[in-house]
Amino acid sequence: MAFHYPNGRRFISKPLEQAARPVKKMNFSNRGMTLEDDINASNEYYLANGTAVVHKKPTPVQIVNVHYPKRSAAVIKEAYFKQASTTDYNGVYRGRHLDFEAKETQNPSSFPLKNFHTHQIEHMKGILKQGAISFIILRFTATEEIYLMKAENLISFWERMSEGGRKSITKAEVEACSQKIPLGFQPRIDYIKVIEQLYAHFFSSGI
Repeated sequence: MAFHYPNGRRFISKPLEQAARPVKKMNFSNRGMTLEDDINASNEYYLANGTAVVHKKPTPVQIVNVHYPKRSAAVIKEAYFKQASTTDYNGVYRGRHLDFEAKETQNPSSFPLKNFHTHQIEHMKGILKQGAISFIILRFTATEEIYLMKAENLISFWERMSEGGRKSITKAEVEACSQKIPLGFQPRIDYIKVIEQLYAHFFSSGI
């Protein structure tokens, strides 16, 4: 099945890109889960325990070609994303709107800014203007390190690139302006605990 972006460019899913790669040996810290899998599992835990309500945003698609190999079965052969996506997740925690993006890289020393798009940066700016909480969760897959970075910091790095600066965020910069999230069991990625630390002023007022 072929998917296309609004500009007509063909979409290649990550699973297909990764199909030819050798399977990474799993260990205690990496059980073969992608960052998205881990966050989804964490969100289910938060929901079940009444901690927060956070969901992955659905991506609307338009189906343009369907094949019917059997009368009782249909196979989608071609589809288009109706619009450019914004961020991956949104929800509510203690009366505050949460909006964030999750990205991972195999680069052990820096995080490429090409993983983000202009419309996502603009979306985060709009979220911040409304007084909500916006951030990104980054994973360095080589070392299984996960960080939570405020959207304000990502925007600063993006603007640096736009002005002719480097096209990535160094690992040292990520460590300096982000909070590391240790891998756990339940939840797997406890980003809510980090939010409590980084955004304490949002909750101390009781508003």
